[in-house]
Amino acid sequence: MNSEAVTAYLSLGSNLGDRRENLDKALDYLSQRTRLVMVSSVYDTEPVGNPEQPRFLNLVCQLATRLAPAELLVLAKGIERKLGRQPGKVNAPRPIDIDILFYGNKVVNSPELVIPHPKLPERAFVLVPLAEIAPDLVHPASGKTAKELLGELKKGVQGVLKLET
Repeated sequence: MNSEAVTAYLSLGSNLGDRRENLDKALDYLSQRTRLVMVSSVYDTEPVGNPEQPRFLNLVCQLATRLAPAELLVLAKGIERKLGRQPGKVNAPRPIDIDILFYGNKVVNSPELVIPHPKLPERAFVLVPLAEIAPDLVHPASGKTAKELLGELKKGVQGVLKLET
């Protein structure tokens, strides 16, 4: 555990069950062990990787945490299990998916965890909400801001629809 709080960004997605409730519960669980600083709007998004499944609700949150990256991963995976996620095949439908996007300016490259998230630059469903709450956040490897990464998306942002609150 770190003595000073670190700013981290997480992506949350749900496409099984009550998607909005799953996101709300995950945020509640996260707030019990970290300090939620900011939460993006919720976006209705097309599934990526396996189009034969329900649409997702996605958001990005900024949090302050004293947990080390590996501890934050354990917390995220524990929340996924609590909300009914079953380990299984990649890109399968799931009640909740929590990915660590950034952890301060730290670069982590281990078998269990890669930060910044390696697929972040190609995922509109992550970049749209990230650019909403942190447009000037700089990717430590590319040096580009969230807003710049969003502008460079090859496929644009179709399929990412902001939900009205």
